[in-house]
Amino acid sequence: MSEPASISTGIAARYATAVFELAKEGKAVKKLEGDIDTLTSAMADSGDFNALIHSPVYSRDEQAAAITAISKKAGLTDLMSNTLTLMAEKRRLFVLPQLVKALRDVIAEDKGEVTAEVTTAKALTKTQSDKLAKTLKARMGKDVTINATVDESLIGGLIVKVGSKMIDTSIRSKLASLQNAMKEVG
Repeated sequence: MSEPASISTGIAARYATAVFELAKEGKAVKKLEGDIDTLTSAMADSGDFNALIHSPVYSRDEQAAAITAISKKAGLTDLMSNTLTLMAEKRRLFVLPQLVKALRDVIAEDKGEVTAEVTTAKALTKTQSDKLAKTLKARMGKDVTINATVDESLIGGLIVKVGSKMIDTSIRSKLASLQNAMKEVG
């Protein structure tokens, strides 16, 4: 991991721990999950929002005022709104994507869940997704939430990442290993 990325992750982890503990104390973890979903879609859908959190052009006050307005419009809880405003005042909004991920991880860990990053050649059906989750639960001993993405370059099969473990059954990787074996032969 590069140094700036690890610094961002460290900052985000500290904020995530504090926000989660406050939400748990106030019995507002469910509302916090709603805030996380709202922020995730805002980062995915709005270039202006991403510019606001990443651009050094905006002053602390401009970022704080914009975040306060966005928080009210989006219906974020006071806890999340205050946290984002504090982050803006401290010039820490750039870690928001890492904060969202860290919060998801902390909440999942508290619930005894793990998230599996699944990449497939074509979209999984509900039945396939449920069957995969059931198989992973049996293997991991915890409830598994599947975060699925599609990468057609896999040709077929899937790649599953759970924590530090990775299972790659894609046809692309099998062809690559076959190609390497053929190079060694001759």
